[in-house]
Amino acid sequence: MRNYEGPVSDHFDGTRVFDPGGSPPRSFGQLLRWQIGNDRQRQPWPEWAPSPYADTPPPRVDGGKVRLSFVGHASWLIQTSGLNILIDPVWSDRASPFAFAGPKRCNAPGIAFDALPSIDTVLVSHGHYDHLDLATLSRLAAKFSPRVITPLGNDGTMRSADNAIRAEGFDWHDRIELGNGVAVTLVPTRHWSARGFFDRNKSLWASFVLETAAGKIYIVCDSGYGDGKHFRNVRDRHGALRLAILPIGAYEPHWFMKDQHMNPSEAVKALADCGAAQALAHHHGTFQLTDEAIDAPVNALKAALDEAKTSGERFVALKPGQVLEITAPPA
Repeated sequence: MRNYEGPVSDHFDGTRVFDPGGSPPRSFGQLLRWQIGNDRQRQPWPEWAPSPYADTPPPRVDGGKVRLSFVGHASWLIQTSGLNILIDPVWSDRASPFAFAGPKRCNAPGIAFDALPSIDTVLVSHGHYDHLDLATLSRLAAKFSPRVITPLGNDGTMRSADNAIRAEGFDWHDRIELGNGVAVTLVPTRHWSARGFFDRNKSLWASFVLETAAGKIYIVCDSGYGDGKHFRNVRDRHGALRLAILPIGAYEPHWFMKDQHMNPSEAVKALADCGAAQALAHHHGTFQLTDEAIDAPVNALKAALDEAKTSGERFVALKPGQVLEITAPPA
């Protein structure tokens, strides 16, 4: 893998990336405390928990409609204005550097790889294995040769593994035209990045604001909540959001995870902070990365929405293979 090299900035010290408003990743000692501590309460997951849904997308979606198909975990297919866009695509069996160990998926992707339409663009949020899957990116490159948009440094990781991956690295607040009136902007998020023991925060991470004819879609692939300012900053900088895609899983134990992942209660606060008209939940139910039960995030989301007196229709948790379509509101 390769690390980012570039000029010093307000979030890069010449060696490592950092979030001026965030927290550094947990130490190895804290990791050991979580993994082998006497108070650990890891809930068992089923070996296989299939979704009852499977999607076969159309070749294209034209006009002002946006079709969002949930593949699983943080992977989505977004179709709009004649473009097919994948988010953090993972079709591998494990979110791991190893084929024989590490978190194993407990349900099939909501779209079979061979059922994918021609992919134009891939957005990859950061380097963690449950988001940047080199095997899947190589399959996509061989079949479709899509443009891959990613934060700085991850492009080098991709190209060093497979030069056929057409990866382009961008910084926070860079805006990239994707064609047909669709554009994406990388925005700061409360997280970190690594693919091994010696490359912590040597590549950037980001969320995305996708501009479509149906409105702006705020795609948060991984983030802690903190004091919520990252979400308010997106609202202030990018204006009205038609939809937010927010993570709700991989949060226990909270003392360890809170600076990098949101629990459902925090995700409901993030929705209020960013002001999106509607939200979709993800980052749950496919790979067991942390200690909560497989159904805990969805159950806790319902409780958090009730407590916040927010309609369940405003923040929906799909299963892999389910689809949501949105259109531009009337003028």
